[in-house]
Formats: sequence, C-alpha cells, structure tokens
Amino acid sequence: MTHSLPETTAAPRAATSAPLRLGFIGLGLMGRPMAHNLLKAGFPLTVHSRSLAPVKELAAAGARPANSPREVAAAADVVITMLPDAPEVEAVLLGPNGVIESAAAAPPGLTVVDMSTISPIATRRLAARLAEVGIWMLDAPVSGGTVGAEAGSLSIMVGGPEAAFERCRPVFEALGQRITYMGPSGAGQLTKACNQIMTAGIYVVMSEALVLAAKSGLEPAKVVQVLNGGAARCWALEVRAPKILRRELSPGFKAAMQAKDLNIVAEVARTYHVPMPVTGVVRELYSAMLAAGDGELDNSAVITV
Repeated sequence: MTHSLPETTAAPRAATSAPLRLGFIGLGLMGRPMAHNLLKAGFPLTVHSRSLAPVKELAAAGARPANSPREVAAAADVVITMLPDAPEVEAVLLGPNGVIESAAAAPPGLTVVDMSTISPIATRRLAARLAEVGIWMLDAPVSGGTVGAEAGSLSIMVGGPEAAFERCRPVFEALGQRITYMGPSGAGQLTKACNQIMTAGIYVVMSEALVLAAKSGLEPAKVVQVLNGGAARCWALEVRAPKILRRELSPGFKAAMQAKDLNIVAEVARTYHVPMPVTGVVRELYSAMLAAGDGELDNSAVITV
C-alpha cells in the first residue's frame, strides 16, 4: 500500500507575470551565500535575520534590510526562508509580525519558498494555513552544503503547487543546478529526508572504513585513493575524506543539523510504518556526537565517535 500526504484544500491566489521581487529570511551558513547569489542574478532583494552582521553585509551589496518577516513579505512577490527547523519557520510565517500578517496587502500570488529542512507533516500544516489567506507555499529543501550554496550549484527538490514552482523557476536557477519538481506539498521535504538517510549513512560507513584502515596499519590517504577508483567512489570520499584526514572538521553542514534531520526521518518512518534499523543506529551515533559536545563540527566529523 502506498501513502501520500493529503492535498491542501484551499486554493491560492493566481500568480502574476510581474518581475519577481524577492525576500530572504535567515542568513546563516547557507542563507547568506544564497542571498548573495540572488543579488548577483539581478533580483531585487529584501532581507531579514536575527543576526545583524549578515543583514548589513547584504545591504552593502544592494539588498534592502527589513525589521520583520511581515515587512519582508510586504515588499516581495516571493519570500524565501532558510531556517534551522519547523518552530522557527512557523514563527516567521505565522507568528507576530509574521508573513501571514501581510496577506491583506500582499500582491496576488504571494509565494513562500521554504528552503529549510523541516518535517513534511509540519510543511503540510503550514502550507494549508497560508493557503487559507491566499498565499502559496513551496517546500524546496536543498542539498550541497555551503560549497553548493556559495557556488550556486545546489540540488533543489520542490513540493507544492506546480504553477508556483514554474513561477519560481528563475529563482531556483540562480541558486542551483539540479532543480526537480517532486509533487504536491511535502514532497520536497520527503525527498530531502531520503537524501539525509543516505548522507548520514555514508559518513558513518566511511568513518568505519577509515578507522579500520588506520588501526590495521594502512595509510588512510592511500585507502581513500584506491576506494575512489572503484565501486565505493562517492562525493563523501572525494570531498570530505581528505579534509577528515587533515583534521579539518569545520562545518559545511553542522552535525547538530544532521541529527535534527535524522529526527525528521524517524518521524516520517513512524508515519508511514517503515522499519529503518540501520538508520536508527546512525541516528544514535549522531546523538552520541552531540552528547560529546561536537554538534558544531561538520557532519562528517561523526568519525570522532
């Protein structure tokens, strides 16, 4: 039996063909370089973040600073959010001075594009609430880390109304290279959950291989070179393994965020009654990493466990 999340019942407003004015909320490790790329692509951009330094940096590059999510939405056709988790997204969208408070004065077809990684169940609930006041919502989580964010080469997986996706395609093209419409609301987040299963699992298995190589007297760098020439070749071996061997563990994607995403995976697995024993072990290893105080390190630093 297959399962799908229910469709939002309320119909959003029709989109317009006017040039897109963008808003960006959340200027952290990922959001800051993404916002810069949107400016470079020529989009008018309004920004807001709890941290003032990146707001000033973006303002110096040509963006307009705003004091609240509501103010961002009032100046935008598309509002992009890049935030840590569902509670932060909900606060920005539905809380005091949130995006939803701009609905009465918003242009037709105002669209929220949440590029955070959050629960697909939370995504559907937020999308339904926004749809009640005529605001479209796309869930568009990304893969590629800070390297992809800076290079504009992210992989973007999108769920939500297809008309909204087509309208926002030029925005996605300024941020990524592989852009895929996955289906109705929540489909982007479900795809990201699958991505995070693979990413975390690969780092854990790669860590075991490198530790075994070192403990058994092999030269780990040579082992990485050999593995990259065969069936085990992968992005983690090519990009992250050399950094691990040099003890460069500063985050491209924080282990704490990887752990948060694995909690989302566990929620989705429970919802759809999918046993995930291997991912359960991987999740526990990341929990151990956080317990050791290493949550701010890169997710590949799970080798320290």
